[in-house]
Amino acid sequence: MPIPTEPIGSIPRPQELLDAMAARAAGHITDEKLHSVEEAALQDTIARFEETGSPVTSDGEQTKPSFATYPLAGIQNLAPDGVVIPFADGHTRQLPRLTAGPFRYGVQAANYLKAAQRYAHRPLKQAVISASALSLLYPQNGLSGYSRDAFLEDLVKEARQDIRECLAVGAASVQIDFTEGRLALKLDASGELLNWFIELNNRVLDGFSSAERQRIGVHTCPGGDRDSTHSADVDYVSLLPHLFRLNVGRFYIQLASEPDRRRVLEAMRKLLKPSVLLFAGVTDPICARIETPEEVQDRVLEAAEFIPVESLGTTDDCGFSPFADDTSTSRNTAFAKIRSRVEGTSLASDVLGV
Repeated sequence: MPIPTEPIGSIPRPQELLDAMAARAAGHITDEKLHSVEEAALQDTIARFEETGSPVTSDGEQTKPSFATYPLAGIQNLAPDGVVIPFADGHTRQLPRLTAGPFRYGVQAANYLKAAQRYAHRPLKQAVISASALSLLYPQNGLSGYSRDAFLEDLVKEARQDIRECLAVGAASVQIDFTEGRLALKLDASGELLNWFIELNNRVLDGFSSAERQRIGVHTCPGGDRDSTHSADVDYVSLLPHLFRLNVGRFYIQLASEPDRRRVLEAMRKLLKPSVLLFAGVTDPICARIETPEEVQDRVLEAAEFIPVESLGTTDDCGFSPFADDTSTSRNTAFAKIRSRVEGTSLASDVLGV
């Protein structure tokens, strides 16, 4: 089989969709009008994804407000003043704060998958947010009548159900977004916070069989928003031993933008289990230049020096627009990079004889 290649997820939204989202938030259009614009964007995104030749596609997260906060839509027990995540260029993102229990998802990721299946002709993967990211919703001072332990019990159940429903309705794979992994080491160099994140996510994964976990993967990167990152200054090699403790069958690893890829690949070679697939990032979404297929081929061949070809796949370093309002990359650039990834991976497969 040729080397598998998959996207990470988000594609920049069309301007018409961004305008409609803003108009609905301001009360200027109806839900029905927004839905019609969303449907057009979704259909166009999947068609353009398939035109790239990508064997696996996604909905491009067109109707998600962000990769992280989609489960919170419609939830009333939230305040806006939660954890702040600073990026290297000075901008920030802020999570909501839970104000009362119990915690329940407002939206399940399977809803996005089922909507995309109406238009797709190829396998679809589905991205979900990690339990560890959502654990940051719980306030440090606690909540009266709703303990942290009770919250975590509810969170694990909700996160597990989010994955299970995606598998049940036919996702080719389910990708857990874990961009806070590297950030955890920036916030706590001792590694205690990161270890706690790993243990929490493994609690979720413990509810799945070995066969199911082969279809579940984890994505890691140092953030990628408005062409900036939140934790690229953290040594990647410090993260990897913790990351590979996650009980999944796939890892989607940001790699194209790393200044010393060979050092990272050497570390991963020592950690990768035989039954696990490693999807190496071969395109950099926060770099405006479009990689050529030949550049992608060279990055795949470099990775194959360290990773057994039967365990190797390719991907993009990050989503192209993880937050709906991130317009730093155009749709045309995103799809051009995806096409180069697909074509370059095919070239490398031919060279490697697979």
